[in-house]
Amino acid sequence: MPERSESESRKLLRRLRDTLATPAKGQERLDRITHMIADSMRTDVCSIYLFRDETTLELCATEGLNPEAVHQTRMRLGEGLVGRVAKTSTPVNTGNAPAERGFRFMPETGEEIYSAFLGVPIQRLGERLGVLVVQSKQARQYSDDEVYALEVVAMVLAEMTELGAFIGEGEALSALHQQPVLIRGLTGQEGSAEGRVWLHEPRVVVANPVGDDPKKELKRLNKAVEELRLSVDAMMSGSEIVDKDHQQVLETYRMFANSRGWLRRMEEDIQRGLSAEAAVEKEQSTTRARLGQVPDPYLRERLHDLDDLSNRLLRILTGQGRDTGAAMPENPVLVARNIGPAELLEYGRKLKGVVLEEGSVGSHAAVVARALAIPLVIHAERITTEALNGDAILVDGDQGVVHLRPEDTVAGAFRDKIAMQAEAQSRYASLRELPATAACGTRVAMHMNAGLMADLPSLAGSGAEGVGLFRTELQFLLRSRVPRRGELAALYSRVLDSAKGKRVVFRTLDIGSDKVLPYMKPQDEPNPAMGWRAIRVGLDKPGVMRMQLQALIRAAAGRPLSVMFPFVAQMSEFEAARRVLLNEIERERRAGHVLPTSTEIGAMLETPSLAFAPRSFFELTDFVSIGGNDLKQFFFAADRENERVRRRYDTLDVSFLDFIGTIADRCAETNTPLSFCGEDAGRPIEALCLVAMGLRTLSMRPASIGPVKHLIRKVNLAELRSVIDEAREAGALTVRPAVMEWLARQPM
Repeated sequence: MPERSESESRKLLRRLRDTLATPAKGQERLDRITHMIADSMRTDVCSIYLFRDETTLELCATEGLNPEAVHQTRMRLGEGLVGRVAKTSTPVNTGNAPAERGFRFMPETGEEIYSAFLGVPIQRLGERLGVLVVQSKQARQYSDDEVYALEVVAMVLAEMTELGAFIGEGEALSALHQQPVLIRGLTGQEGSAEGRVWLHEPRVVVANPVGDDPKKELKRLNKAVEELRLSVDAMMSGSEIVDKDHQQVLETYRMFANSRGWLRRMEEDIQRGLSAEAAVEKEQSTTRARLGQVPDPYLRERLHDLDDLSNRLLRILTGQGRDTGAAMPENPVLVARNIGPAELLEYGRKLKGVVLEEGSVGSHAAVVARALAIPLVIHAERITTEALNGDAILVDGDQGVVHLRPEDTVAGAFRDKIAMQAEAQSRYASLRELPATAACGTRVAMHMNAGLMADLPSLAGSGAEGVGLFRTELQFLLRSRVPRRGELAALYSRVLDSAKGKRVVFRTLDIGSDKVLPYMKPQDEPNPAMGWRAIRVGLDKPGVMRMQLQALIRAAAGRPLSVMFPFVAQMSEFEAARRVLLNEIERERRAGHVLPTSTEIGAMLETPSLAFAPRSFFELTDFVSIGGNDLKQFFFAADRENERVRRRYDTLDVSFLDFIGTIADRCAETNTPLSFCGEDAGRPIEALCLVAMGLRTLSMRPASIGPVKHLIRKVNLAELRSVIDEAREAGALTVRPAVMEWLARQPM
């Protein structure tokens, strides 16, 4: 068979466009396409397989195979040659299909007489939609030009599938982006929300993938690429950010934008019949599929850079900017691949929830989501390709689950859950002015966590007695430079004003690990969570620490000041940081500034080592706050970013509770005030057991204060401690079953 020329490839695309333009129902249109492709390429068979669900392909149309097999023949992802193409996202081209690895004979199709096989994936930007196959009786391999032609046709089919050109009866021909989808991710911030999708970066729609005039399309492409290059150069020259990672991303953008190979491949696609937009998207999809198979995480990370750059180029070509003119829906739930803290804050409290494909529980976005008290689900795979603006969405931050376009029964059950939570919160509101005093008379102080001025109104509304943790890193994360001392002093002063005399504990700058400042050079560390972070950065960068401490001292100005140093691992670190603070107070005194009326200097116990510090440490520090999230991950050696291990270890594990009891006993010996700050402080059962082990101050998100206070007021803590002790003595590994059984017997 003669090799096909480029003009014949263009002819095939034109025939495809004409076929798609002819009015027809989905199945009829598919049938016409398979007939047209087989005729144009002079093959005996052309078949289209589409996914009916995530793992099952279905034969939806064929020219040459047994027509009765249509919608009857199905195979799993990876099964047979068709399944292999779908799984690997790469073509299979063989002259002897039965001898090929993984071949599966489907007797109902009558394909046993065909030797030659060429299958290419139907995919769009990483989303697998199906497989396009041609077969011939003659034992031969298809030429490179034939492979290319079929790939181009598959790309157009993917665009048309996206636009709903093949809707018909059956799961495989159901409309995309209309079926209910359940996506399991990870909890970034607890809470539940119902709303409508608002895409941070709406997808670019390529309405016409076939180009009539190659010269015109090439001119459009080259003009757009030049505009893209200029914009990247402007970003490079205008960026004040010296962060290594950010600079590396911009360098990668420049490399891609100036790559001759990248441009040449798109130009070749246009010569073969694609529009400029379709050529960009085809190159994006092809490179995505290729890099997606690479084990090197650095190269896979470059996918994001390529996606972003390609999307910029597509927006230039189509004129479809981020602002599409669509109005933000009521109760918007933000959906994005990832988002920076400043961008998230711009949306503010109008958002009902946030769903990200990436992110981490300690990321900037997670910190802001917690500050805004909105549910956040991270690692929600495929959400940006599956969701459309305005789609109904349910966000279950407690379970890390997203329901997109939910069925009525699911939505009903979810609304019932939200209603029950709202009803409970209204009941808890009656406890707002009441103390958290247990039935045995034990008094527990209830404090809240905060990080933004917007959090402070919750101080009165939640019934919190103070702010047990004010995260100061947000003001650093939201800027492209180090904030000025005067700016911070004014902010901290407003925080104290809003607290109206209630205690506020300011945690000094807690950066490092996954909280990297955009203007501070990150460290290349194999395990940043256990590396150069928090107080270690402050002691090594004393200028930043001193500036922040000066701002805190000036903000207090005649009011009490409470400062807490994070991630203290040994007494010497605390002594050094404490000395810096005392020196700054002395400098401010000599300068004639108004000093705080009193100063509390505390440490956050987040590493097990500090629990075994000398007695003199507990005598020196004014208070200790257990940072439960980090302490638990270090105690169990279970990274809280790792879903495979983070849920394996129970807070009510006997060994962990014993450790908490040890810390409480050491603090009691020296009359050192002790508090617990972390997610477990806001979980009623866990909080109850922590209090039973000797904790008398808890700090949590405002919404958790009511449920925790309600339970504490109902129980006798002395009895609960006996239950815990009995379970430990009986050899239990966790006290949870014993505690739950005891609670079930209590009058509530």
